[in-house]
Amino acid sequence: MSAKIYLNIGREKSLKRKHPWVFSKAINKVKGKPLSGETVDVLDAKGNWLACGAYSEQSQIRVRIWSFDQNQTIDRNFFLQKLKDAQLRRDYFIAQGQLTGYRLIAGESDFLPGVTIDIYDNIIVCQLLSAGADYQRYVLVDCLKELYPDHYIYERSDVDVRKKEGLALVTGWLTEPAPSPEVVINEHGIKILVNVETGHKTGFYLDQRIARLTAGSYAKNKDVLNCFSYTGTFSLHCAANGAKSVTNVDVSQTALTLSEQNLALNGLQDANVSHVKEDVFKLLRQYKEQGKRFDMIILDPPKFVDSKAALTRACRGYKDINMIAMELLNPGGLLLTFSCSGLLDAGLFQKVVADAALDANKTCHIVERTQQAHDHPISSNYPEGFYLKGLVCQIS
Repeated sequence: MSAKIYLNIGREKSLKRKHPWVFSKAINKVKGKPLSGETVDVLDAKGNWLACGAYSEQSQIRVRIWSFDQNQTIDRNFFLQKLKDAQLRRDYFIAQGQLTGYRLIAGESDFLPGVTIDIYDNIIVCQLLSAGADYQRYVLVDCLKELYPDHYIYERSDVDVRKKEGLALVTGWLTEPAPSPEVVINEHGIKILVNVETGHKTGFYLDQRIARLTAGSYAKNKDVLNCFSYTGTFSLHCAANGAKSVTNVDVSQTALTLSEQNLALNGLQDANVSHVKEDVFKLLRQYKEQGKRFDMIILDPPKFVDSKAALTRACRGYKDINMIAMELLNPGGLLLTFSCSGLLDAGLFQKVVADAALDANKTCHIVERTQQAHDHPISSNYPEGFYLKGLVCQIS
């Protein structure tokens, strides 16, 4: 029989709106002794059943909801159906973009809290970030084996957030190892080399797929500066769409080497694409001193905000790079600027860019917005699922 979590009076409101989290301060008492990750029932102060979810004694998010249906059993069939439903929701977008790399499960937004599952051709990468996800590891793997029998499965649960759940960091193959951790995926006709063992996140930034298409659509005949370029995938779309030149900048030589391989993979090795191993903040200032100018600049930095306490400092960082980038653009040039920091909301991000324009003494017109790709959905019951924001700005 499941342990029971009783909430304080009035703390059931978010669950009635189908939000999938129960915080520790909302709990009045725990009846039973649930193990970390075990499924528990959540009841209001009067004892009315509200939901069932995975218990995590060490996390501030004490319960992550699996289901709001009292007749639902959290078993293998439950997870199998969630995976099938998620695949079905993505099939149209996969066909539309000729995708062989996509996100199958985006955690709470796909009603599997703490679970991230990405598919890279014939390799599936799982990232299990909560106690409940970790507890259900082998059930999930078994379901994936049934649905994708020809795929290898690798785990990338190497994210620090697991420590908040009392979990160790884990990586490794959950099936027999693939012949190579490197795999080639396709997005909208562009081929991309991904290493699932060493690449960022689960191997690659699948969420920026729409932004890469957008960058390509603006790139013809432009001199493009691609900052925080990683493996150069923005530059692939720009070069393929007729950019006059592209300069990729990243601090990682490994990433830049992969960028060169990606160019060759797409027959773009003779395109005018150069690579600079340098800190972006430092290089932007050097370019400003040298009087260099570009027609288009892409700013896709790593997450600057990992806690609310770091928000002010992060805003300064975003403002700084956007201001200098605006100063490096030719009149009428385009700035494609992004933030993947979920704690920095879209309104504040736009304000930071506006402040950067004021300090740079530039006029900034926002001509387009982008967000995370279709396979990173935002559930209406879980607005926290919206994290990736992009602005296309014309600067004069």
